[in-house]
Amino acid sequence: MAKEMSTKYDPSQVEPGRYQKWVEAGLFKPNADKNAHPYSVVIPPPNVTGKLHLGHAWDTTLQDLIIRQKRMQGFDTLWLPGMDHAGIATQAKVEARLAEDGISRYDLGREKFVDKVWEWKGEYADIIHNQWAKLGLSLDYDRERFTLDEGLSKAVRKVFVSLYKKGLIYRGEYIINWDPKARTALSDIEVIHKDDKGAFYHVKYPFADGTTFNGKDYIEIATTRPETMMGDVAVAVHPDDERYKDIVGKTLVLPLQGRHIPIIADQYVDPEFGTGMVKITPAHDPNDFEVGNRHNLERINTMNEDATMNANAGKYEGLDRFEARKAIVKDLEDQGYMLRIEPIVHSVGHSERTGVQVEARLSTQWFVKMKPLAEAALANQKTDDRVDFVPGRFENTFTQWMENVHDWVISRQLWWGHQIPAWYNKQTGETYVGEEAPSDIENWEQDTDVLDTWFSSALWPFSTMGWPDEKAPDFERYFPTNTLVTGYDIIFFWVSRMIFQSLEFTGRRPFKHVLIHGLIRDEQGRKMSKSLGNGIDPMDVIDKYGTDALRWFLTNGSTPGQDIRFSYTKMDSAWNFINKIWNASRFVIMNLADDTKPVLPPKSEWQLADKWILNRLNQTVAEVTRLFDNFEFGEADRALYNFIWNDLCDWYIEMAKENLYGDNAKLKANTQNILCYVLDQTLRLMHPIMPFVTEEIWLSMPHDGQSLVTATYPVFKEELVDEDADRQMSVLIELIKAVRNTRAEVNAPMSSAIDLLIKTKDEEVKAMLEANKDYLDRFCHPKELQIGADVTAPKLAMTSVITGAEVYIPLGDLIDLKEEIARLQKEETKLVAEVTRAQKKLANERFVANAPAEVVNAEKEKLADYQVKLDATKERIATLAKEA
Repeated sequence: MAKEMSTKYDPSQVEPGRYQKWVEAGLFKPNADKNAHPYSVVIPPPNVTGKLHLGHAWDTTLQDLIIRQKRMQGFDTLWLPGMDHAGIATQAKVEARLAEDGISRYDLGREKFVDKVWEWKGEYADIIHNQWAKLGLSLDYDRERFTLDEGLSKAVRKVFVSLYKKGLIYRGEYIINWDPKARTALSDIEVIHKDDKGAFYHVKYPFADGTTFNGKDYIEIATTRPETMMGDVAVAVHPDDERYKDIVGKTLVLPLQGRHIPIIADQYVDPEFGTGMVKITPAHDPNDFEVGNRHNLERINTMNEDATMNANAGKYEGLDRFEARKAIVKDLEDQGYMLRIEPIVHSVGHSERTGVQVEARLSTQWFVKMKPLAEAALANQKTDDRVDFVPGRFENTFTQWMENVHDWVISRQLWWGHQIPAWYNKQTGETYVGEEAPSDIENWEQDTDVLDTWFSSALWPFSTMGWPDEKAPDFERYFPTNTLVTGYDIIFFWVSRMIFQSLEFTGRRPFKHVLIHGLIRDEQGRKMSKSLGNGIDPMDVIDKYGTDALRWFLTNGSTPGQDIRFSYTKMDSAWNFINKIWNASRFVIMNLADDTKPVLPPKSEWQLADKWILNRLNQTVAEVTRLFDNFEFGEADRALYNFIWNDLCDWYIEMAKENLYGDNAKLKANTQNILCYVLDQTLRLMHPIMPFVTEEIWLSMPHDGQSLVTATYPVFKEELVDEDADRQMSVLIELIKAVRNTRAEVNAPMSSAIDLLIKTKDEEVKAMLEANKDYLDRFCHPKELQIGADVTAPKLAMTSVITGAEVYIPLGDLIDLKEEIARLQKEETKLVAEVTRAQKKLANERFVANAPAEVVNAEKEKLADYQVKLDATKERIATLAKEA
């Protein structure tokens, strides 16, 4: 043995230093076996904005489970790590840090500010590396990428120029979401809507020519944003609204400003909402922008980049937008234009990164024309090269977004990111777009904007593999990737964009499967957030419980697409389970001989318990492999838990003590080898989930190989199948449990010997019990043991009906016949319910027709077994009733 194991599992003695040994030994690299099937995963690159949170831990743990198992199964595996520069998010963090010292990015200038962001990146990349190591992630660091590294930057330029030449990237003036704090454009999905207190301000707009309408010389317009009034260019009504047909074409006077604006008719207006009249401000509202285009209206932008009012706002120039609102409202009241103010709560867009209220702003930006790209992605889902979403319902989310997609604004007014590869001639204003700068660079000025972060991360699965060099070894070998693991909250942001960009530039899907998981919530089901103060640092959890316990919790609660709730009670349970594995392993290792190996003795020498545990192990291997293949990790964990805790620890190890402590050297050696083999295979099964503790135990027992990381994963073996042993052992376990339950009910301790009478007409059951009397002696402690068809049930005896037999324990005066009848009647009620349930299930034609034959047969066997038990229970009740 490599070293003696402590009496209690202590992760602080098991985990430190192990990861570094794996990395130094190169165990996480692809195996270079060209005959092996490749299997690749790219990590969703975390933003270099801060530390990893519990959601990252969940996401990466699931990826590690997949890649560790595939590596052990002999695949040529690549798990490629990397990080995202995260444009606006990282720039906002660095600007906030500088602001603490009273410095803005404009004080530093672009070059020095970007240097500061690179310093930030270095600091947080180190933190993330340490966290990856602590989580035990089996990443190939030699292939690590960053979205701003030279290779990825080359891919970004290639894609931009190609889309531009195809007419799929264009530059134009449009209404976009504007973050006035970061002073940059935002895409729709970077805007978070929150309920804010506001008001409808009902304002008089007088007729310019003295027209009266409904007895008044003005119309009433309600607005939530009076600060944009100076940009009004029209009032619109619906063309079919009979109320206003006579005033279409009339002219109004814009309050406070005096400019004349027309009343127009447009289908956009909802005649059912409010008065059915709306002001049109094309430079400050996306819908108004479209109306303005249809009617050739002027666009009057009244705000600066920082949301202060500009010269077009007249006397309000220089005021912040919210100060301007107050000033305009006061002037409207003072000058008699304000009819009334109606308080409301309404949904208002806020910047995801800076938190400030977003402005709809007229701006010249770069866009991707999305319709043809989206159509290609949707069409691909009908081919063999489709992307399979797990769970499948999330394909609907993808499809809906693609079917309703808008052109994507890709330019950002930031300094941190991929600068747009477009140059403008200083003399002619001509635009040049290219992968390299113009040769006469002195005559050109590069566009100062950078690209949206998602533009580069959309290329992640293939740009990280060496594309645009399609002959790059990794691109040829590992692309398309096999599985992407990510949360449902970024299907729009990232998954969709990777799919359409990959199809456009490689002609292939980026990954075969996309496994969607949910969010980690607190114990009350609330989303974890800074504002609630309910966030959990995964590193704190690891410090207390160890990495393996955290990984077990994260996978144990993992159902594709579903959220999970973090709980320290569940963490306690996870640690307890590992401690159970530790102590069981320690017992096994302490009881092995010097020459014990994890090799099975000849099958002819196996006892019933040996055959049973090997059959159960074999079933568990098949089940866990199937569940892993279906990404049902929580169910796989349950199968492993039941096998380890119940089959191995509670039963086989206890039964093995008969031979380990007995005088038969041959039986002892066989049991040692079987224990060693089962433990070895169990540790291999558990390793993808709990890499640290399984490695520690495996290296402390007889083993062959350097590490579990590259050991062979267990496979289903036909020669271990033994349904007879499974059935017989189930009867033996049921019998032992029945005796234990009876003892507990009458407070008869295990130390006290009791008579045990077993009535059975089943010759197989009788032979099995006769052959395993040693186990009955050990676990039931009988004073007298009778087994046979002619056993007579004593009058004063507790009765248990098990599969194939009736068990009587005579307890003399301890038994009250009425109480025993009542107890058996409760058992009868349970059995009636089980029989009824099975009968209904088998009477269901759809179940019988559609369920696999083995499932239907299993249900028929259950019904037969319950019916025999019910009949025997009724018979015993009737017998006792005569005696009572």
